[in-house]
Amino acid sequence: MTTGTYAPTLDDIEALARAALDTIPGELRRYVHDVVVRVQDFPDAETCRDMELESEFELLGLYSGVSLDHEEAVGVREDVNMIFLYRRPLLDYWCETGEELTHLVRHVIIHEIGHHFGLSDDDMEALERLADERAGG
Repeated sequence: MTTGTYAPTLDDIEALARAALDTIPGELRRYVHDVVVRVQDFPDAETCRDMELESEFELLGLYSGVSLDHEEAVGVREDVNMIFLYRRPLLDYWCETGEELTHLVRHVIIHEIGHHFGLSDDDMEALERLADERAGG
């Protein structure tokens, strides 16, 4: 039998993301029911190139899709709105800062949902405070 501590898996991060979504206030959660959360180890090469990242560790999460404030202008959507979480950069940040992983994942989810809604940074901070209160911390 092997003992030791193991890094959270892709499935573990996805479970944290689902729990984070449950802390979003109900009046906002109903608008993100169709947003897909996908957890990957790193952003793909195209994302790194498009965002001009110096390292694949620079990006913790990414919203991909049409924000609600622009949906009417687009008309019929062809792509699914998605939030990507990047496991290895999240784990690096978690280890470097000591921030609770649950809180970190919730922060990234809320930030990316903020992009979905076209919210300002102040709006996202207020949303995060509400989510923290709902999560009990």
